[in-house]
Amino acid sequence: MTARAPWRPVARAGAAVAAGFVCLLAGVLVADYVSARREEPREQARITELQVQAQTDPSAARALAAEQDRVTRGRQQRKARKNAIAILLIVCASAFVGAAKWINAMEGRRPHALPVKAIPMAVAAPVTLPSAGASAPSPGLPAPLDLTFVDELVGREGRSRESAIPILQAIQAHYGYLPDDALRRVTELTEITPAQVAGTSTFYARFRRSPVGEHIVRVCHGTACHVSGARAITEELRRQLHIRDGADTDPAGLFTIDEVACLGCCSLAPVLMVDERTAGGLTPASAYAALGAARHPEPA
Repeated sequence: MTARAPWRPVARAGAAVAAGFVCLLAGVLVADYVSARREEPREQARITELQVQAQTDPSAARALAAEQDRVTRGRQQRKARKNAIAILLIVCASAFVGAAKWINAMEGRRPHALPVKAIPMAVAAPVTLPSAGASAPSPGLPAPLDLTFVDELVGREGRSRESAIPILQAIQAHYGYLPDDALRRVTELTEITPAQVAGTSTFYARFRRSPVGEHIVRVCHGTACHVSGARAITEELRRQLHIRDGADTDPAGLFTIDEVACLGCCSLAPVLMVDERTAGGLTPASAYAALGAARHPEPA
């Protein structure tokens, strides 16, 4: 114990420094988030003002495009900064944990073991699917999914593991995505395991595990559209629709943004399709305007 004593101050100093950096980086993330939330309404108001001016004053179009580019660059910079800080935060937290373990080892302490009964059994499950005995939903929750289609589908396609892909493709075509209840029913009726369902549905990019919006907005990111500003158009659509990072559908479930390799309309670049309607020669402002008919449908 005495041979290790000289290293204790070093370990404690390392733990203190790591903890300080963790607190600092967490504070920076919080401050950056608060700043972005405060800035967003001002940016939106400025862009809306310029959009109104551009309708009557063609010279305002350049100012509008410059403002939209500035907002897009700002969002990209914030995202890059957040990712870098997150990596540093993980490194500092790991350093703190390592220093704490080193201190415990030098002082002869061992971490208390958790009782076996405190460890939830669900952690061993290969995929999270609703249990077969789940109770009826509470009032106000979505109604249970109609699984008649799944029962009929299994009867047509068969119950072997080789039927996994055709069954998942048919479920997605019917429901628009792969609902958990439908996947659970498949594993109950067939030889397909939850692990196979999870592996197949995550390996193929065209399978969705969340509902798709009422309207699909396909933004072309082919070469011609890319060099003409497709990325700025996508970022502006996501900003206007309030689509959070990591998601592709707006909170209202109205639009899903899908980045595609090519729409075959290179002469119209940059171009997008809203369902089956094509709009080309776009700017970020006119791209959002192209969603207008879907956002404000005419009364029947």
